[in-house]
Amino acid sequence: MIVESTGQATAEASARSAAQKIEGGAKVKQATRNAEASQIKAKGKLETTKKTQEAEVQYQRGLNKLEIDKALALSDIEASKFKSIVDAIGAKTLHNISNSGPELQKKLIQGLGLKSFVITDGSTPLNLFEHREK
Repeated sequence: MIVESTGQATAEASARSAAQKIEGGAKVKQATRNAEASQIKAKGKLETTKKTQEAEVQYQRGLNKLEIDKALALSDIEASKFKSIVDAIGAKTLHNISNSGPELQKKLIQGLGLKSFVITDGSTPLNLFEHREK
């Protein structure tokens, strides 16, 4: 009976040991699979974030290029406008205006309809503030 009970205890202990070994191995495999799944999710999230940021950078570059193109086009238009005004007035007329005295400059500016206006070249100010001819 002692042998039988010792044999039964040994068999039960051996069975419990084997069951715990199997259970431990299963838990290790489960933890490994969970870690692999987390790693795959993290890599996917990282890749998605990277692609999103690359798309945002490309979009911003496109906007910047459009803004630069617009600024260049506007500056070309302004330069063309200024050139056409200078061509219409004529270089000789501009030269004569710049060499004319303050009285003639005042009359030219008044002819443009400007009121309450001050122009100066640093030495000869031209004042049109509430100027009334007598």
